[in-house]
Amino acid sequence: MQVTFSPVNKPEEIKETADLAAEIWNEYYISLLTQGQIDYMIEKFQSVPAITSQIEHQGYEYYLIRNEEAAVGYVAVKEDEGRLFLSKFYVKREDRGRGYASQANAFLEQLCRERRLSHIWLTVNRDNRSSIAVYEKKGFRTIREQIADIGNGYVMDDFVMEKEMI
Repeated sequence: MQVTFSPVNKPEEIKETADLAAEIWNEYYISLLTQGQIDYMIEKFQSVPAITSQIEHQGYEYYLIRNEEAAVGYVAVKEDEGRLFLSKFYVKREDRGRGYASQANAFLEQLCRERRLSHIWLTVNRDNRSSIAVYEKKGFRTIREQIADIGNGYVMDDFVMEKEMI
């Protein structure tokens, strides 16, 4: 199924993205994180004020992934020292396994080519085996481990993965 990647800029698009984040995070991450950490991370990183600040002040670009009917997920990226940081990539449960990861990968590679960026990199929870497998299938490799204190007594225990653009 063909999708589009629509830039998120308007308040209603930011709200739609934040609503998607809350839905996806609450159904997916409950097996990896506590509900308290999920709630904290949504508020800190994926709420309307957080997304608005990321777009307006921190250089992030958000894109809604849309099929013919509706938004099925979103990505967020930021240029980082000649590379593209894939900060967020989430797809709704009922839309996983439909080729959206491949289309998102192609979209991100095209951004890198247009902007002459050398790599795509990301962080992924080290226990998130299904996402790690998808990234590996798309050509990413683990380059290091990282533990980041995100406040409120929570840490993100991640792998840093990278894909070289040739």
